[in-house]
Order: sequence, then structure tokens, then C-alpha cells
Amino acid sequence: MQTVVITGGTSGIGLAAAELFLKHQWNVAVVGLEADKGAQVEQQLGQQYSPDQVLFCQADVSKAAEVEKMRQAVIAKFGTVEALVNDAGIVIHGELHETSEEDWDRIFAVDVKGTYLVSKAFLPGMIKQNRGSIVNISSVSGMAGDRAMVAYNAAKGAILNMTRAMAIDYGKHNIRVNVVAPGPTNTPLFHQDKAKFAKNSPLNRIVEPEEVAAAIYFVASDAGSAITGETIPVTAGFEISTGQPM
Repeated sequence: MQTVVITGGTSGIGLAAAELFLKHQWNVAVVGLEADKGAQVEQQLGQQYSPDQVLFCQADVSKAAEVEKMRQAVIAKFGTVEALVNDAGIVIHGELHETSEEDWDRIFAVDVKGTYLVSKAFLPGMIKQNRGSIVNISSVSGMAGDRAMVAYNAAKGAILNMTRAMAIDYGKHNIRVNVVAPGPTNTPLFHQDKAKFAKNSPLNRIVEPEEVAAAIYFVASDAGSAITGETIPVTAGFEISTGQPM
């Protein structure tokens, strides 16, 4: 049985991905910050599938020591890791002159450094087994700019080029690295007016987390075996318009 590690896996897109991997008979290690919430998710998923297939690990992905402790727990239970989903992330709003240094550092610590640290932790094992798949979660906001979201735009944009570099470096080890870039998605992190955002979609709606999870599973699994270094938008067409007014 294959194993996937999903950071930010206790809610939203990460939780939807965890459920989908479990449905396809994977072992799933869910990583999150909140111990109580994580324990609840572990119990619920374990009851729905099998407790032998599910593990929750509490970790701040921006801290190397916590990431290493998490890696050890995953390996102790499951032995090997075939896929990694770097979904942990935060959103900070504000124009550049309004963004504090602390906020700037925090979003890069979680979104970018977290992706680096967790990938670094599991890549040696993937290299040893000559197989692996990493899916980094960026955003449509990493593909283009937004109003008053400069720190988020910069962090999510960094993940795109980081992914391309990783794909080039690790292809020789049969490790694929890709990005899934959601548009506005119906998760607890999305607090804006959904109807207003839906007007920018040809489908007249925002994205559901299960739809992003489907793309994550596709590129992480053998179904996406020829895909690496790519950005897969899941946006309901949110980004395809030039913005020309009706």
C-alpha cells in the first residue's frame, strides 16, 4: 500500500485530498498545527476507512525540528512515502506599504519555507527508492497579481518556479514534482463574497475542494506518470479572461 503525506490536511483542500487518497487505498499521514482538530480528523477518517491507514502528526512546517519529528513518525508507522502534498499555507492581505515585516516573513515561512523543509525531509527516501511524486499547492494568485495581496502573490509565485527547479533536479531519480493552482475555492480560508467572485468564472461559480483534490490525486498518482514541472490550474476558468468589461 502506498503512502501520502498531506500538510494542511485537517481542513479544506487538504482534507478533501486525504479522503480521496484513502478511497483509493492509500495510507495517509495528515499534518496540521492544531492537535485537537487533528485528533478528531484522525479518528473520523480512521472510523470511515481503517485506523491502520491514517496518521495525524502535529507540526509547524516552518520549523525544521518539528518537520523532522513528523517525518520520523510517518516512517515509523508506514515505512515509506510515495507521495507528498505540500498544502499548508496562510493568506495575508494588504498592499506592500501596509504589510508588516512580520507578516511578510510569516507567509514566506509557512508557504515557501514549509514547502522546502517538508520536501527536503522526504526527498532522501524517495531518492533511495527511486520513486516519488510531490504536489505543491500554489494558487491562481501565484500565476497573476491581485489587489492588496502582494505577500501572498509573491509567496505563491515562488512556489511555481521552485517546483520547476525541483522537477529538473529530481527527474533523474524518477521523482515528479508538480503544482496544482486552485482558483477561489469554497474552504474556510475563503472569506470573500462568493457570488461576486463567481462572476469571473465562465461556469459562474467558484471551485469546490473535492475538485482540487481530484487534480492533486491525478498528478500524484501513476495516472500522471508523464507529468512533471507543470502547473495545473483548477479555477473554474477564473483566470482565462483578459478582464474586459461586459
